[in-house]
Amino acid sequence: MAVGKRRWLRWVGRGFLGLLALVGLGLVVTVAPVDPNATPQAALPPNQATQDPAPLRAGWARAKLTPVLSASQDDPIQGHFRQIPLAGYGQRAGAPATGVHDDVWVKAIAFASRGSTGVMVSADALIIPREISELAAMDLAATTGLKREQIYFSATHTHCSLGGWGQRFVGEAFAGPFNPAVQLWFAQQLATAARGALADLQPAELGQGSFAAPEFVRNRLVGDRGEVDPEFTVMLIRQADGDRAVIGSYSAHATVLGADVREFSSDYPGVWQRAVEATGIQQAAFFGGGVGSHGPRAPLGGFEGIKAMGSALAERTVALLPQISLNPNVDFAASLAVISLPDLQVRLTDSIRLRPWATKTLMPPLSETTLLQAFRFGNRVWLSTPCDYSGELALQLKAVAREAGVQAVVTSFNGDYVGYVIPSKYYHLDGYEPRVMNFYGARLSEVFADTLAKLAVPANSR
Repeated sequence: MAVGKRRWLRWVGRGFLGLLALVGLGLVVTVAPVDPNATPQAALPPNQATQDPAPLRAGWARAKLTPVLSASQDDPIQGHFRQIPLAGYGQRAGAPATGVHDDVWVKAIAFASRGSTGVMVSADALIIPREISELAAMDLAATTGLKREQIYFSATHTHCSLGGWGQRFVGEAFAGPFNPAVQLWFAQQLATAARGALADLQPAELGQGSFAAPEFVRNRLVGDRGEVDPEFTVMLIRQADGDRAVIGSYSAHATVLGADVREFSSDYPGVWQRAVEATGIQQAAFFGGGVGSHGPRAPLGGFEGIKAMGSALAERTVALLPQISLNPNVDFAASLAVISLPDLQVRLTDSIRLRPWATKTLMPPLSETTLLQAFRFGNRVWLSTPCDYSGELALQLKAVAREAGVQAVVTSFNGDYVGYVIPSKYYHLDGYEPRVMNFYGARLSEVFADTLAKLAVPANSR
């Protein structure tokens, strides 16, 4: 018995050492030191010469994004589904939506002036994923001839809208079980709204204003040690027949509704849109601003909270509209910068990261490049980013543009997603935004900020 026991212990010991060796080998293969020099590269478009303002045309349209639930089978053309999860909170664990509290929409506003055409498209959705924006862009290229730089995507960032579009572990953690039919429905509705806006183009005039609303936004990353961008930007467009559209952008996360909500809802941006439209505006569209690190500060929680916050912002928007000066002549231009991304820097600790190949097995399909965009309306420029872009960075960018006589607006979720982009001084903090959702290293924020500044203020304008 003693000999057999010793023999058994030797086998257990060898097995344990073998397991340790495998674990060690696995760590060597799957982890590596963080590369502090991982730097993206930016390819800027040629400088566009400023032109004299020319007559503006504008049009708008919408497409319902709310799916029909409890269908007998999935039909992505009609938007009928057996079940769909909501995207936004991992705590929901992919559970299907139980109903619809308020409809979610895609809204598009098209612009044309002296041969330059572009369309701004925002969805009541968490983000606009790259696979979906690419499908929508291909559709629009085939049916309207639009190029990618002519399509400006964004989202309201509600955490109570369409899920099922994300692939692999990370995509399904945020958006629930993957369903390729959802991608088709999502892309179809983006393209439908954009085509409708282009078909509605007619003589129009445009103006822009803003108001400060610091009482509804907070810095959720570092609290009072950081800054917030309190600006609510309002663009007003009026067609020759008197119909009006309003575009609004604000930096507070659309997370007044929590993970316990399992009904479709557009959160406070939807309340804002409906309240503005109730005053006689034909279309109100919300574009999520620099929402990185910026949480909402609603006076109440739940559906009462979104009503209070959205209604208050709408009331101030409507009060601002008569003060906005409209101009029928606008120098409109669209431009795009391509960012070549470095190796992934997804960290397990502050100094240790997963190797890129291991990260890619967990993440949705990734591209080696991403985009930054600009839609310019004379001395006003709207800048789009593929991420939760930091409100603190947006605040700095606006100041840089202001010194050059340019009014800048920064929005998030432009048809791709590369995580959170926050000031590099916060990179070494622990937590969700600096660690878990920081995919490409500290220098990404520096390259984004520099490139956006160049898009906002071209060299020939400095």
